[in-house]
Amino acid sequence: MSTATDQITEKVTVGYSPDGHTATIMIDRSAKLNALTLGLLEDLASAAREVSASAARVVIVRTAGEKVFCVGADINHFADLSAAGMWRDWIATGHRAFDALAGLRQPSIAVIDGLAFGGGLELALACDFRVIAAEARVALPETGLGTVPGWGGTERATELAGRARAKELVLTRRQLSGEEAVAWGLATAVAPKKGLEEAVSRLSSDLLAGAPLAVQLGKQLIDAAADGAPSRVLEALAGGLAAATDDLAEGVAAFREKRTPHFTDN
Repeated sequence: MSTATDQITEKVTVGYSPDGHTATIMIDRSAKLNALTLGLLEDLASAAREVSASAARVVIVRTAGEKVFCVGADINHFADLSAAGMWRDWIATGHRAFDALAGLRQPSIAVIDGLAFGGGLELALACDFRVIAAEARVALPETGLGTVPGWGGTERATELAGRARAKELVLTRRQLSGEEAVAWGLATAVAPKKGLEEAVSRLSSDLLAGAPLAVQLGKQLIDAAADGAPSRVLEALAGGLAAATDDLAEGVAAFREKRTPHFTDN
């Protein structure tokens, strides 16, 4: 999954931990501050599909380079689009990519190690968790350019931060520090940049400690509830599915024997 544009590295790669339990999606266009293009968005959607079909239990989303997570959309790639092209190609492709990321069966973690502006913040918001460096900054500055967030930012920011704060974020283009992003609900954990990897590892370990199917079912139930689905129906179905797994029997046995369970994803 790679393309080359004007000698600039532009690719999305997928890597797995030695045990295969963790997948890493890496966006690399560091020479252009990881600004997103149609090619990168299409590769991101493909990467999400690959990871979803894999045995990975946790997905970590990273970007290349230092100081910048992602500055958002590459203005030079959409500035001259017609209204039809903007709607049909640019907006639709971004939504497909970010929806594929958000729809992963596995929980996902965005590692925000620098500036996350516009589409860069929308990319992070499409993940389940966001671990952010205290020194990082996040913003949705599109109205200062004469446009609006186009890849789910208004919806996801509202879900996480509430209507008033989402309006402040979008309408005033306010930049938030790592601590402020956590306080607003836009990030789930903050750490000094030197401690960022430790925070990511801690969260990953917590996610991996749960029974894989139960963790994935829990994610799906919460997302469905946010969309208005009735929990009394879905929880019964999910509970019945979990009851048929070896992992539930192992979890119960470990509880009774006062030991750490060994889940096998079966």
